[in-house]
Amino acid sequence: MVVNRPDDVHLTTRAKAKVEAGVQVAQRWIVAALRHRKFFDLANLNEAIGELLDRLNGRPFRKRPDVSRTLLFEQLDRPALKPLPAERYVIAHWKPVRPNIDYHVEIERHYYSVPFQLVGQQLDARYTGMTVEIFHRGTRVASHIRSYTAYTATTIHEHRPKSHQAHLEWTPSRLINWAATVGSATAEVVRTILERKPHPEAGYRACLGILSLAKTYSAARLEAASQRALLLRVYSYQSLKSILKRSLDQQPLLDLDSDRSGPHHDNIRGPHYYDQPPNEFLQ
Repeated sequence: MVVNRPDDVHLTTRAKAKVEAGVQVAQRWIVAALRHRKFFDLANLNEAIGELLDRLNGRPFRKRPDVSRTLLFEQLDRPALKPLPAERYVIAHWKPVRPNIDYHVEIERHYYSVPFQLVGQQLDARYTGMTVEIFHRGTRVASHIRSYTAYTATTIHEHRPKSHQAHLEWTPSRLINWAATVGSATAEVVRTILERKPHPEAGYRACLGILSLAKTYSAARLEAASQRALLLRVYSYQSLKSILKRSLDQQPLLDLDSDRSGPHHDNIRGPHYYDQPPNEFLQ
């Protein structure tokens, strides 16, 4: 917490008064002088303001006739000026992150890779509107172009391990075998997710999330949800979680239209309405 000293407050008050006085002078010399004139484009207005501004800055002070604002600027301010930065200031956000076993970290619903050796370690992410940088103990270990596509991954090839069996405890076969202890349908969902990824490790996060649902809802309900997911051909953690959250796994498997369709109402025709022959629409 920063506490201003009385001297600091006094200096701030004096500086504020000088700024307000300068605004008042500009209003009297420029705004008031132009109040009765009409301008039809910005260039003419700026030209008129520039002429009055030069006159105002060159006008001697009342108590110091030998000094003007222009003279003080040339003697005091200009020598102290420094060039503007070559690059514009970029607003950045920081976030502590920890890579999952798929060696990716999550930044606003998108996943970015880091070197696989850093799995499980505490890292820091710095992200802007254009880039994402990952730091380990102050050293940058990964840099990515920012992506706004949710629930997808940006992966650098060099971050991938040469052999997952050599450094990871988890393998695709182990995930599938573990899923099989829940049930054959759950194992099939996990197998499908791994096969659809460009590299299996990209599906580890989703598969572990699915298997964790057994702890929340029970293995029996997860298997029932997986059976429904296979019939609906939806293979993702979010789909299974939605089925369980809405208790759709406890409904008969034959009643799948309720999973696909919207709310029921007399004024909503539904897809079967358009299965009628064309002449029936005119009756």
